[in-house]
Amino acid sequence: MRRWITLLNLLPTLLVASAAAGDAAQEQVVVTASRLEEPGQTLPLAWSSVDENALDITAAVHANEIMQRVPGAWIARGNGQESLPALRSPVLTGAGSCGAFFMSADSIALRAAGFCNVNQLMDANIEQAGRIEVIRGPATALYGSNAMHGVINILSAPPAKSTDHELAFEAGPHDYYRGKYHYRDTLGPHGISININGSTDGGYKDDSGYDQQKATLRHDYEGALWEFSTVLDMANLNQETAGYLQAGYEAYKNEDLKDSNPNPEAYRDAWSMRLQSRASRVLDERNTFTITPYLRDNSMEFLQHFLPWQSVEENGHTSIGLRLAVNTETTDLLWVNGLDVEYTDGWLKETQEEAFVNPNQPAGVHYDYQVDATVAAPYSQLRLPLGSRLEMSAGARLEHTRYDYDNRTSDGSACGPDATNCRFFRPADREDDFTDWSFNAGATYLFHPEHLAYLRLAHGFRAPQATELYRLQSGQQVADLDSERIDSVELGLRGSWPDALRYDLSLYHMDKDEVIFQDANRQNVSGARTRHYGLEVSLDYLFAEDWNLGLDATAARHTYDSPIQLLGSSGDIEGNDIDTAPRLFGSARLGWDFSRLAGRESRAEIEWVYMDSYYLEPDNLHEYEGHSLLNLRVTRQFSPHWRGAVRLTNLLDEDYAERADFGFGEYRYFVGEPRGIYVEMAYRFGAR
Repeated sequence: MRRWITLLNLLPTLLVASAAAGDAAQEQVVVTASRLEEPGQTLPLAWSSVDENALDITAAVHANEIMQRVPGAWIARGNGQESLPALRSPVLTGAGSCGAFFMSADSIALRAAGFCNVNQLMDANIEQAGRIEVIRGPATALYGSNAMHGVINILSAPPAKSTDHELAFEAGPHDYYRGKYHYRDTLGPHGISININGSTDGGYKDDSGYDQQKATLRHDYEGALWEFSTVLDMANLNQETAGYLQAGYEAYKNEDLKDSNPNPEAYRDAWSMRLQSRASRVLDERNTFTITPYLRDNSMEFLQHFLPWQSVEENGHTSIGLRLAVNTETTDLLWVNGLDVEYTDGWLKETQEEAFVNPNQPAGVHYDYQVDATVAAPYSQLRLPLGSRLEMSAGARLEHTRYDYDNRTSDGSACGPDATNCRFFRPADREDDFTDWSFNAGATYLFHPEHLAYLRLAHGFRAPQATELYRLQSGQQVADLDSERIDSVELGLRGSWPDALRYDLSLYHMDKDEVIFQDANRQNVSGARTRHYGLEVSLDYLFAEDWNLGLDATAARHTYDSPIQLLGSSGDIEGNDIDTAPRLFGSARLGWDFSRLAGRESRAEIEWVYMDSYYLEPDNLHEYEGHSLLNLRVTRQFSPHWRGAVRLTNLLDEDYAERADFGFGEYRYFVGEPRGIYVEMAYRFGAR
């Protein structure tokens, strides 16, 4: 309650806040909300858009740096490019918890629905995106399984109307170097966008560096009948992984320990590719047909350093999919009807090279299986104006998921006869089907030409992930799981004063049931309930010709809402806060456009990032105290060809943890990096 009161008391002051000066009064466009390009101002849902200007000045090394500009979102940084996402949720952990979020590039999911990975944002070319759009709250009616808590959609940079050709190099602390190249142009009916980057980082902690390469190639074509947009995305990561620091309470403050790596042997190698081609054709004055075939390929190998026996996991999947839609638009309505189908061939293998001291964790193959997954889902979404002030919307989706599981090693226990409680159990071949439905309904009331209120109801779902069904433990022979479900109600206010203030406030309540978890016996079960409610605030304020303030803040509570006993809890935790769920977090920015003073485009901003305290385990007995950070960024155009940028992260050199938890009887921390200085120089070809 104290945190809520604090936020409410701050609101009058916070109405002087902003991040994107000049855009405050402009109508923004959202693609992800309805899978169409349309004005976002009147949409009855909570959405955020991080534009190319914000992406450029942030120049994020990790996804969490840019997602700090989105209320309700927190990407908890691990080592290197690893992360755990939170979106209107705590940081969710567990084999299939990543299934709560739909993460995509140009609206195509980064991973197949039943094969998510918590670190999947590393597959997206955030470094050179054209825009990032976020839907907060259930969006499964349009996007399907995994969009329970929301959608993060990374949109590729479109071709430029004239030649835009730039090469940039950047250097930072701990032997960090990054190169970026882009070429964007339009030649007659053809548009080209080439975006390539590569980075290497020695790592703040010992033996914790990485090399990463990404490329996004896009070709647009506008013909007499058809319009095409084809995108090829590729990403490769080779990473040395630093484990948790486990050396007692607030070990991240210990100067002698905080840069140490307890797991120098750990690593992660990952590859991903997505190819899609969106083709659209106007059928008549009201209807447009769109077809989007796509191909996806992912593979990963990593050492499970977070487990004492340190097994190696290899996994991957290849998908082929098709999206069909007919968009009907008249003066009276906007109606989208579509069909999504996808086939995925997925696999997982886990091996342990050396025997552990306990026969319950033997050497050899723990799991080796293949899963063929088929998903088919028709959907419909309607927006209907009722007069000049009121607009209604509604949508629904019916989705069928089928898993065909093939165990490629012996059925049953992976242990020998001397094991008393074998950790690894391989179920026999089986098939599983899940049929789920989703809906949303909303209303928008325009009480002033620039100000509106909206109400939204939504029901979402996610089918169980393959690992939850087939990677069983402790003798569990069958995981009889239901799809997770969520019900949401949301009230929002949105508006702007031209050339001054843009605001977006949303209040939400969500009840989630059939939550999948590991019980005290290490069994994968469903049936838990959780509750989520909060207030999100986004404000953009241009308070002088060249100065702006910005705020993105969240006050929320996430609790267990059923009498369950989780693995690691000491008893009934109903009513407790879910671990790794701060009640208050956000960021504020002061920006200065000094282009007039410098004679060329130049900007600076100072950013304050706040993280409240949070509990580290379900019993709510251990806590991380939270932190505040300051970041400073400056970018300046020196000439038509040359541009420079300087970024100072953790300006005050604060000791903090990027992420913390409590497990195996110990506090565990991913240590935040000390003060860092990043310098970038860019050369634009052909500039005048």
